[in-house]
Amino acid sequence: MFDNLYQISFAHKWVLWLIPIVLLLAVAWYWWLAKRNYPALKVSSSFAFKGFENPIAARIKQLLPVLRVLALVLLLVALARPQTNYDESEITTEGIDIVLAMDVSPSMLAKDFMPDRLEAAKREALEFIDKRPHDRIGLVVFAGESFTQCPVTIDHNIVKTQLKNISSNMLQEGTAIGMGLGTAVQRLKESAAKSKVVVLMTDGVNNAGSIEPITAADIALNYEVRVYTIGIGTNGKALVPIAMYSNGEIMYDYMDVEIDEALLKDIAKKTGGEYFRATGNKGLKEIYAQIDKLERTKIEVSAYQRKAEKFHAFALGAILLLAVELLFRYLIVRSIP
Repeated sequence: MFDNLYQISFAHKWVLWLIPIVLLLAVAWYWWLAKRNYPALKVSSSFAFKGFENPIAARIKQLLPVLRVLALVLLLVALARPQTNYDESEITTEGIDIVLAMDVSPSMLAKDFMPDRLEAAKREALEFIDKRPHDRIGLVVFAGESFTQCPVTIDHNIVKTQLKNISSNMLQEGTAIGMGLGTAVQRLKESAAKSKVVVLMTDGVNNAGSIEPITAADIALNYEVRVYTIGIGTNGKALVPIAMYSNGEIMYDYMDVEIDEALLKDIAKKTGGEYFRATGNKGLKEIYAQIDKLERTKIEVSAYQRKAEKFHAFALGAILLLAVELLFRYLIVRSIP
């Protein structure tokens, strides 16, 4: 990745200090020359001189010293050797591979988060992805079974699109925490990244699947995958879906929130991660922010600088001004001795 920035510098900065000196000397010289060559002559009327003056030539003649001084200034700038600096930065990242393992069981439609647990989780996960532009990220979803929604990739647009598309009815009912974690670890076991992380979120108790959660945690430990677990759900009761009407509408009722916190803590501790409990939108946002701080990508920046000489334009400008001055002096405002 490259960040480009152009800046002007001068190889011989001291030459620039000559410019104000030259300007002062030029003013003094032309003032003294005008006094010597054009002494004041007082007449009672200038009527007799009308018809002899050429106002355009007179103005051009006054401009000639200015052209010469400007040419000299441009020559001094050219002698100072202006250069453009091309700064080039190459960023090398250590690399962290992350898999988000999200519970999409029907209970994730509970209304203790706004608008519900699943949509709140998706929103905070999207922000988490945006904060980690240098990491490869994948997405696994689970309910009664597990599924890789998106393999680990650096193309975050694909991950975010797949994340937005997940819903609570895409898998069979149940909560297979072991299957979800096992599938996430499967996505990371061949990874060459120095850090491998699973962020596992669930709102229930393991009641489905062919892999026990602790067995999946052992597999994660074997492949050096660190697991951060999040129990999502308010304390006490929550408005959760209990049935669906024939027209597709969901029936809700208040039920006790059951989260196997002991299991989630064991998984996190075994793999070197941490357990968090989210009881509302704000808490979920803070948890993702904390995980983001715990798992920071190491970035090394190598800077390079190239220089390009830019005195040519100033030198050419000085030559053109001198040419114009000479052209005016000897062809337009010639004086007869």
